[in-house]
Amino acid sequence: MQSPVASRFSFLMATAFLWSSHLLSTIHSFTPSNTIRNCHRQTLASKVVLKMAATKASLDVELEQWAKNSGFGTIVSSKPSGSSGWASFRKVTVDKPGAPEFFVKSSKRTCKEMFEGEALGLKAMFECSKGEDGLRIPEVFHYGDYADGTGSFLVMEFLNLAGRSDDYALGKAVARMHLAGPSKESGNPDGRFGFNMDNTIGGTPQPNDWTAGGSTDDWVGFFRDRRIGHQLDLAGDSACSKIWADIAPRLGALFEDVDVKPSLLHGDLWSGNIGSVEGRPTIYDPATYWGHHEAEWGMSWCAGFGKAFWDGYRSVIPEDEGFLDRKPLYDA
Repeated sequence: MQSPVASRFSFLMATAFLWSSHLLSTIHSFTPSNTIRNCHRQTLASKVVLKMAATKASLDVELEQWAKNSGFGTIVSSKPSGSSGWASFRKVTVDKPGAPEFFVKSSKRTCKEMFEGEALGLKAMFECSKGEDGLRIPEVFHYGDYADGTGSFLVMEFLNLAGRSDDYALGKAVARMHLAGPSKESGNPDGRFGFNMDNTIGGTPQPNDWTAGGSTDDWVGFFRDRRIGHQLDLAGDSACSKIWADIAPRLGALFEDVDVKPSLLHGDLWSGNIGSVEGRPTIYDPATYWGHHEAEWGMSWCAGFGKAFWDGYRSVIPEDEGFLDRKPLYDA
């Protein structure tokens, strides 16, 4: 603990420093250079406001054109509904009787960068979750770039999201999605591992090149090279890469007597991406790909899956031999 004298000295020094800083700031505020800087900032701010207005105008034009061409009539309401670090959200209604409300995401970046992967993932999840006890996935209506090249947008069904409700029903519904077989409608006509395009998990790129086939060996190669190997390449940690180089050739031992089939995975299933709609479970913001259903649990440590969830899931998909041995691999 400081002595009273030292404390008093520290206080006086801090006061002197703050006073001198304030004095310098006051002096600088009257200098011509500061005036120029302030004018420059105001000019930049004006440009940002104008650019935002132009982007909004482009989105309005695109939405009006899309609604008309899609048979939804005229837009009667388009209200801001939040934003993230990379996109803005709107709730849109049209005048066609019986039409759903729409949730629109927009960005200044291209559709391929921002929304194509999410749109294709949601479409596949929607297809694999049909039925009364399936997940409530929003239907995707449109995604693409603005005609003027200034941004992109994604139009999907608006869902009145609420918090998690029935975890047993959630577990059962996720299992049903995992059991849905690959098909042309779900974007995987050849029954392979991977996805139609690369996407991201959070901000991390996720390569999804299709495997040659849909066997257990194909899956082992996919996970070895496009998941763990890829992450290690990004990390650039030579020590970890050296350890993995020793483990990777023996990875198949964890899958002996296991017949791995391609399952559609959400890919980023944690508590922040789980909710409910009118009592039905829903999951969103996916990093979708086709993989081993056990790989879905890589984020389970922060998903809050309790007994009710696992009882529901295991009522549809029983635990395979060696599950607990493979779990650390998928948690990596």
